[in-house]
Amino acid sequence: MGEKDYTIDLSPDGKNRYRHYHRTIGGQVVEFRIQYEAQIEGQWRAIVRYDSAHGYAHRDLLHPDGSQTKTPFWGRTPAEVLTYGERDIKRNWQIYRARYERGMRNDL
Repeated sequence: MGEKDYTIDLSPDGKNRYRHYHRTIGGQVVEFRIQYEAQIEGQWRAIVRYDSAHGYAHRDLLHPDGSQTKTPFWGRTPAEVLTYGERDIKRNWQIYRARYERGMRNDL
């Protein structure tokens, strides 16, 4: 069994980070959780998360009002969704942040 758990900064100002955790057995990913978090108004906020909780791989888009939009990845292995999610977050975190901040303004 192996585990990896780390955090990397996505921006030079240190206000955007990627958190990564996965566990393997026999070289196969059996559990994972990756998340994009942004520091907004002095608080770290989870904005998008890919994980294998609830028994299946999925993405949660988190909204400023506390709601979530869940997208399942049926028929995909945990390793496939982990790889896809990592690429998505690293390529698109600016878009996710802008969408979240727009949602904050609309909640006012």
